[in-house]
Amino acid sequence: MIIDTKNHTLIAFLLFTVVLLFLPLVVTNNFYLHNLIMIFFWAALTASWNIIGGFAGQISLGHAAFFGIGAYTSTVLFLKLGISPCIGLLCGGVLSTVVAAAISYPCFRLRGPFFTLSTIAFGEVIYLLSSYFRDLTGGAVGLLIPFKPGLWNLIFREKIYYYYMALFLMLVVIVITHRISHSKMGYYLISLREDEEAAKAIGIDTTRYKLYAVMISAFFAGIAGVFYAQYVLFIEPKTVFSADLSTQFALMSIIGGLGTVAGPIVGAFILTPLSEFLRAWLGGSYSGLHLAIYGVILIAVVLVMPEGIVVWFNEKLRMVKARVGKGRPVNAEISKGQEVKP
Repeated sequence: MIIDTKNHTLIAFLLFTVVLLFLPLVVTNNFYLHNLIMIFFWAALTASWNIIGGFAGQISLGHAAFFGIGAYTSTVLFLKLGISPCIGLLCGGVLSTVVAAAISYPCFRLRGPFFTLSTIAFGEVIYLLSSYFRDLTGGAVGLLIPFKPGLWNLIFREKIYYYYMALFLMLVVIVITHRISHSKMGYYLISLREDEEAAKAIGIDTTRYKLYAVMISAFFAGIAGVFYAQYVLFIEPKTVFSADLSTQFALMSIIGGLGTVAGPIVGAFILTPLSEFLRAWLGGSYSGLHLAIYGVILIAVVLVMPEGIVVWFNEKLRMVKARVGKGRPVNAEISKGQEVKP
C-alpha cells in the first residue's frame, strides 16, 4: 500500500487549523485564552529560531536581540512619532532583518561553540545599549504603552483578537518553515549543517544560505516582538533582551525535535502551558523555576529521545507501518534502533 505522506500532512495541518479557529467557541475563560495566546506566540518564535538553529545548525543564543529590536522599534515609533504599530510591525521586522544580516555575516566565519558565544556576546551588547540610551528606550525602567484600544493601534479589550493574531502568526511561520524544508534552500541548509566543508566542495555558497536563514528567522522574531509589546503594553530590556528568552527558543526546539517543522510547535505546546501554570501557581516566589523544570525535561528527552519527540514518534510510526505492511503483528514495545526483520 502506498501512503501519500504529502496529502496526510496537508490534511493534518488543515484539521489542526480548523480546530484552533473554532476553539474560542469552547474556551472562553480569559486565563485559558491567555495560555493559548502564549502557546501560539512561543510556537511562532521557536519555529522562526529553528530556521537558523535547526535547519542550518547555527545555534544562536542571542536571538532575543532580534525579538527585542522589533518590540522597541514599534514601541518607540508609536510613542515618539505617533506611528501606528500596524506600520511598526513591518518596520520592526525589517530592522531586525538588517541588524541580523550586518552582525551575522562576520560571525559566520566562526563555527560551533565559537559562533554560539559570539551570538551571546551580541545579545549582551544590545541589552546594555538599550539600558544606556534612556531617552530613547526608557532605560531599565522600560516603556509603557498607553491603553488606547483600536485596530490601528493593535490594542484590544478582548483577548479573542490577540488569540487570532497569535494564531495567524504561528500558522504563517509554520507554512514558511515547511516551504523552506522542502525547497532547494532547505536541502542546502541541511547539507551545510551536516558537513559544511562537503557542502562547499559541491558548490553550495554556505555563507549566503546561512545569511538567508538568519534574515528570515530574525524577521519573524522581530514581528513576534511587536506582537508581544502590543499584547502586554510594557517592555523593558531585562524582559525582551533576556538571555533566558534565547535559551527557551533552543530548549523548545531541542525537546520537540531540532531541524523539523513540527518539533518547535510540539515543544511550545508542551512547555508553554507548563511555564504559565507554574507562574500562576507559584507567583513570584520561585523565579526561574520553570527553567529548572525545562532542564529536567530536556535531560529526560535527551536520554530517551535524543533527536526530539517528533523524530522519535516518526521512527516508531515507520517501524509500525513496516511491520503492518509485511503482515506481521505489531509489538507494543519497539526499542529505538531495533531492526524490522522480514
